[in-house]
Amino acid sequence: MKMLVVVTSHDKLGDTGNKTGFWLEELAAPYYTFKDAGAELTLASPAGGQPPLDPNSNVPDAQTDATKRFEADREAMQVLENTHKLVDVDLAEFDAVFYPGGHGPLWDLAEDATSIRLIESAMAANKPVATVCHAPGVLRHVKGSDGKPLVAGRNVTGFSNSEEDAVGLTNVVPFLVEDMLKESGGQYSKGDDWSSYVLVDGLLITGQNPGSSEATAQALLKKLS
Repeated sequence: MKMLVVVTSHDKLGDTGNKTGFWLEELAAPYYTFKDAGAELTLASPAGGQPPLDPNSNVPDAQTDATKRFEADREAMQVLENTHKLVDVDLAEFDAVFYPGGHGPLWDLAEDATSIRLIESAMAANKPVATVCHAPGVLRHVKGSDGKPLVAGRNVTGFSNSEEDAVGLTNVVPFLVEDMLKESGGQYSKGDDWSSYVLVDGLLITGQNPGSSEATAQALLKKLS
């Protein structure tokens, strides 16, 4: 079982002067969910190399057992430092694709032609794709085989407007994940803010927020089994 994990290379939080990137919990929890199930993992990003970590995902109250395990894991840190360039990745080598969130993907992966093609190709090849938190934003321009938005008519979730409002970034992000999914025809629903909430619709798996990371990864494993 081979998993491709795609992380952001974008580190600027709009015009705020603050940094963003990937959210540590959303990488760490799935990383070990997959590893502990015996999966082989490959990490890729648009720029390759070390992807930017959202500094807010590494403050004490954002840390979890998985993030602590990840940061103490020399092999994991080495894998992270050396992500493959997304353009060099061959989908044929993988069984599934997983996208962790953080705000970064809203700027780069959502608009990245290679990422868009990757997801469209995975769906066409009957390979599941899972995204969590802000990562459903990567589906913004992805089309299904019928030429319509991939999420049209599908049950989907992602970081909610109320959660974005709670972190004070509603007017900073290039688009709101919830609004985009609805505007693209998705059947959007959500759980309580910050609670674990995951939806599976065919080959597409979406999780609402950081707390949904592990359950999203487990849903992807279940789909593969």
